[in-house]
Amino acid sequence: MPHKTAKPAAKATVSKPAAAKAAVKPAVKAPVAAAPKTPVAAKAPVKAPVAAAKPAVKPAAAAPKVEEKKVVTQRQGFKANEFVVYPAHGVGQILAIEEQEIAGAKLELFVINFIKDKMTLRVPTAKVANVGMRKLSEPALVKKALETLKGRARVKRTMWSRRAQEYEAKINSGDIVAIAEVVRDLYRSESQPEQSYSERQLYEAALDRLSREIAVVQHSTETEAVKEIEAQLAKSPRRTNAKAEAAEGEADADTEGDIDDTDGDDTAVADEAA
Repeated sequence: MPHKTAKPAAKATVSKPAAAKAAVKPAVKAPVAAAPKTPVAAKAPVKAPVAAAKPAVKPAAAAPKVEEKKVVTQRQGFKANEFVVYPAHGVGQILAIEEQEIAGAKLELFVINFIKDKMTLRVPTAKVANVGMRKLSEPALVKKALETLKGRARVKRTMWSRRAQEYEAKINSGDIVAIAEVVRDLYRSESQPEQSYSERQLYEAALDRLSREIAVVQHSTETEAVKEIEAQLAKSPRRTNAKAEAAEGEADADTEGDIDDTDGDDTAVADEAA
């Protein structure tokens, strides 16, 4: 009798693990079915930031072009290591283009070196047009200046102080043809009377400006440029005969429209001596 009662108890214990297995199976299937849904939902937000980043790049690339145009406009096409003509000082070379901060504002400057004068000048890039700074003359314009030297000198019979102002204004104009006119008018050959001190100073200033630019344009030395200038001056009809020169001077006095009758020769000589 005791053995019969023990058998049903064993069956009951065997049936318990079977029920546990049935309970475990649905728990395993549930996460397997839900797993593929998670990556599918994550694909949608990945595309949005890629599309939003593209328009932000375009304005950044367009900004430097506007700045480059402004820089080119201010510099007027001048570049570093380029020879230029500054009216008040003649031919110089741009050593560099630098920036300086003045009163809290950035200012771009041309650093110009005048070798013969041993001088360095800083000019704001935005002011080059106002000061009259220009590029070197074209070969055709240099040729015109040399042809001007062969012409007849035109000397007004006015007070020397007035003529000196006109000559100085031409020299500082930066116009190569106007400078050549000063050289032509103030040149004196060996057969002509000597120049006064003030005349000699203006002549040498004009000759220096003219020879420097011709030398740089023609890639020669200043000495060679001066020789070429003097050769052109020697071809002038006024240099061949001193007597003919005196006759032409009287003819100029009669035909010159800008003659000051109150300024006689004595006054002009006294002014030159002073």
